[in-house]
Amino acid sequence: MTQVSASERQFSRAGDAAVAIVLALVLVHLARLLLEPEADFRLVAEFAFTPANFSAGFASEDIWRAARQAVERGEASSEEIALLVGLSPRWWTPLTYSLLHGGFTHIAVNGVWLLAFGTAVCRRFGAVRFVVFYAFAAIVGALAFYVVHPLGLQPVIGASAAISGAMGAAVRFAFAPDGPLGGRFSPPRDLAAYRRPAPPLRALLTDRRTMTFVALWFAANFLFGAVAPTGADGASIAWEAHIGGFLAGALGFALFDRPVVNARRGGSNDESGLRA
Repeated sequence: MTQVSASERQFSRAGDAAVAIVLALVLVHLARLLLEPEADFRLVAEFAFTPANFSAGFASEDIWRAARQAVERGEASSEEIALLVGLSPRWWTPLTYSLLHGGFTHIAVNGVWLLAFGTAVCRRFGAVRFVVFYAFAAIVGALAFYVVHPLGLQPVIGASAAISGAMGAAVRFAFAPDGPLGGRFSPPRDLAAYRRPAPPLRALLTDRRTMTFVALWFAANFLFGAVAPTGADGASIAWEAHIGGFLAGALGFALFDRPVVNARRGGSNDESGLRA
C-alpha cells in the first residue's frame, strides 16, 4: 500500500480553489441550458459586461446611434439592445461576466488554462486570496475593455481576463531559479518551491525565460485579436480584456502575495503556511 506524505496531501489540496472555480463555471453553464432562449438572453444581459450599459448616462445619443446601426445590420433586435444597455449601470457585471461562457468548448479551453496557471498561483496565494485575485483580474480586464470600447453593445463573457491575470502572476515567481519552473524538467510537488520570495519586478525584465514567455503571450494575443478575431465558438475575442488581466496579475502581484509566509525558511509548507 502506497503511503502519501503530509506534504504531498498539502500540495494536492493547495490548488483546490482553482478547481472549484472551473466546476462553478461548468455548473453555471449547465444551469443556463435549462433556460428557454429568451430567459437565457435576459440572464446574459443582466450578468455579462456590456460597456454601453456604463456609458448610457453620459453618451446616450452616441449609443443609440450605434444601436440603430446594429439593428440595420441585423446584428441584434432593438429589444435585445434595450436589454443590454439597461436603465442603470449594472455594477456587478465587471465580475459576473467571468462566470458566463459561450459553450462547452469555451469552458474547456479556459478550464485547461485556469488549471495550468491558476493552480500554481493558488498554491502561492492560498484559496481565499486566490479567489479575490481572480475577481481583481476579471474586473481590471473589464475596465481595460471598457477603455477601448466605451460604447460597445456586444456583451463580454468568459474567464479569459482572470486566467490571463493568473498567467501574469505566475510570471512573477514561476521562472525564478528556485521556483517551480526554474530550470527543472517538471514542477516539483513541494509547496516550498511555490512559496519562496519572488524576485523584484525589475529583475524579471532582464530574465530571458520570463521575457520570452511575456513576448510570446503578447504576440499570441495580438495574432488572435487582430488576425483571427473569433474564437472556437464564433464569438469575438476580447483581447483587450486579456491584456488588462495579464497586467493586473503581473503588476498587482504584491497585493496578494504573502510576504510573512514566504519569508519563513524560504516558504515552509507547514500548516500555518497554508492559511489564506
